[in-house]
Amino acid sequence: MDPAHPAAVDLYWIPLGAGGHSVRFNGRVYEAIVAARRHRERRDLYHAAMVVELGGDRFTIELAPSPDAREAGRGVVATGPVGARWAGRLRLFRYEVRCWRGGSIPDLAEAAGGPNRVSADPEEARRLLDLVPAVPTPVWGRDELRAGEGWNSNSVISWLIASAGLPVESLRPPRNGRAPGWDAGLAVARRCGFPRIAVPGGSGAHGVNLPDGGGLRRGEHAYRPQSTRSKEES
Repeated sequence: MDPAHPAAVDLYWIPLGAGGHSVRFNGRVYEAIVAARRHRERRDLYHAAMVVELGGDRFTIELAPSPDAREAGRGVVATGPVGARWAGRLRLFRYEVRCWRGGSIPDLAEAAGGPNRVSADPEEARRLLDLVPAVPTPVWGRDELRAGEGWNSNSVISWLIASAGLPVESLRPPRNGRAPGWDAGLAVARRCGFPRIAVPGGSGAHGVNLPDGGGLRRGEHAYRPQSTRSKEES
């Protein structure tokens, strides 16, 4: 983070399947089908992720598959089903929303163009962090919220940015790129009326698996220093 700024909200565009040949291949097949149906040229697909720095802490925010039950250690604040709501009972068909203090994002170094600075304002960074536990968690890949396209990781990031009242007009994937689900997040945020200030335990916060020091706890501010939290809990 630039030492001249006390906070930073950075968006990253990671090529779909960076570091994973299977995901990249499946993404290309999907894009080929969509392009053929819409009679347009194929585009490169991107996955959005975000890094927020505030008060000396660094938080990584993304949606990812749920690999195991050790959710606290990677800052999980919410989970949702993949493919069908009933399938979410099995971890194989479950995704998780992470707001991970000091965490990492796979393939972040592969992001096209590096970080895109969305904001350097501390209040805006706090507001966005407070919203993470309230992010909607519909079925991944389906349009349960009737936003015009399936919900995915891009939807989560665009929903957070728009709901926090940050500028979204100029945030687009690199040239000839596409981020499926991005517009769905914007549509749902507009429907809710943004900017929004998250209320602990508010919309979307039910069913949160409460993490320990690795991430957020429902009902508390993400940006509070770890030392302060420890004193209040003791």
